[in-house]
Amino acid sequence: MGLSLQNLHKSVDGEIHLSGIDLTIESGSRTVVLGRTLSGKTSLLRIMAGLDRPTRGAILVDDKDVTGVSVRKRSIAMVYQQFINYPSFTIFDNIASPLKVAGMPRDQIKKRVMEVAKVLHLTGMLHRMPAELSGGQQQRTAIARALVKDAQLLLLDEPLVNLDYKLREELQTELQEIFRQRDAMVVYTTTEPGEALKFGGSIVVLDGGRVIQTGPTTQVYRNPANLKVAEVFSDPPINYLDCRVDANTLTLKSGLSIPMTGHLKGLTPGRYTLGVRSNNLSLGRRNKLDMELTARIKLAEINGSETFIHVDCFGSRLVVQEVGVRSARIGSETSVFVNPARFFVFTGSGDLVLSPDPFHQS
Repeated sequence: MGLSLQNLHKSVDGEIHLSGIDLTIESGSRTVVLGRTLSGKTSLLRIMAGLDRPTRGAILVDDKDVTGVSVRKRSIAMVYQQFINYPSFTIFDNIASPLKVAGMPRDQIKKRVMEVAKVLHLTGMLHRMPAELSGGQQQRTAIARALVKDAQLLLLDEPLVNLDYKLREELQTELQEIFRQRDAMVVYTTTEPGEALKFGGSIVVLDGGRVIQTGPTTQVYRNPANLKVAEVFSDPPINYLDCRVDANTLTLKSGLSIPMTGHLKGLTPGRYTLGVRSNNLSLGRRNKLDMELTARIKLAEINGSETFIHVDCFGSRLVVQEVGVRSARIGSETSVFVNPARFFVFTGSGDLVLSPDPFHQS
């Protein structure tokens, strides 16, 4: 089975939700749709599922146009952000519900439910009601109900977003293994670059209802086509520094010169934007190749086992990602270190010119 979206548009009350979407998804593939809130991810999945119709364009399954075909007539299962379970059904009956609707014999239903319950660690909870389960267990139930259908297209719309960090990590790992064992097309949406990288496969980067880049996930991460892709595919968003190249000298707005070695060697004269991810900046020198930037601390955010330190560097706002809980005095001057080998280079209009070698990316 293959799914093809051709020039899809979706507008609601004059507001554009999707514009010019062209995608092909192959059977057995895993596709992550990455985009910020309101980028069009849910609208795209609802159209794929047949829950909504596009304003314009076509949806083809195995070259057959199914644009107007009801979701009930398609081999599709969908998991939402919220824990959508039947409150008056046991966990067994929740999982079994699509098989009962399809008229499957009772013995086959039991066999299928027990198989998927084992995979999602729900075997000992099948007699319980949803209200007796934790949030993570309820979402496992919703995922189990989708998996038990053995649908050709499995759509998951940020299914882990409402879970705590530990549960989310646990389920991310389990879902990767489940997806590897299935022949279905899996489409998984997320706002988190880290989650997209964990799932691997192929990625579709959405922004403002438009596809701005597609390809193998790690390849897109290492070679974002433009500044917008780099921004969406970095958490926190990628840092920018304006610069110019004259002859063999690269100079930042601060007046600091950067050695034009390694991947920077071939830059022609002109104005550029350097991009560097927050985890490649530090407040201490990591190696002898690091260059030093003078900055002033504006804010420090502690997020679990990491600290994000916001600094002003000659008018450029940078975010430094440090491991551990770090104290920082607001308004104080600090040094920020970066290895020039980790810089992305973009044109003045935002298109990618150079990426760091994979060895220098993380």
